Amino acid sequence: MPEHQLFPDKWVDLYADYLFNYAITRVSDSVIAEDLVQETFFAGLKSAKNFKGEASERTWLVSILKRKIIDHYRKINSKKGQAEVRINYNSDSEEDGDWLEERVADPFDGNAEFEMENEELGEAILSCLEKLPPKQAQVFKMKTIQGIDTEDICKELDITPSNLWVIIHRARTALSSCLEQNWFN
Repeated sequence: MPEHQLFPDKWVDLYADYLFNYAITRVSDSVIAEDLVQETFFAGLKSAKNFKGEASERTWLVSILKRKIIDHYRKINSKKGQAEVRINYNSDSEEDGDWLEERVADPFDGNAEFEMENEELGEAILSCLEKLPPKQAQVFKMKTIQGIDTEDICKELDITPSNLWVIIHRARTALSSCLEQNWFN
């Protein structure tokens, strides 16, 4: 089967519980969580042609769900909605993953200046990633960008979970420092 093929007819059986659990921890309302999962499946169907297979089907659906959660909070314009923009990426602590999201312009704003800034920031991030030691860059990309489970990364790279988190912490620190020097100043 091709890597970039989706199987929407299996989404409910394979991913509904996972996506619901993900959503309920962020919206604390089961009806809203169910609606967001439904909206995620519809959006996935609508944009299936854009799926490139660069992430797993589940990871791709989670990224859609993250946007649906952010949109939900924007609609109700709450303080929690503003905080939700800093969704952490499968981390064990509240701070992991937040540093980058706080600095990225909103790609859905429609403002051309923000779009340009996002593109430039994306290039700066890629440039900083290239400066990391290869293993740090690989672990950071797998965990933070691709959303691969800790256990899977550890098995693939033959490292312990604590080693993985040390590597990610060092990568984030180096990326943050690089971006502070080369982008934010």
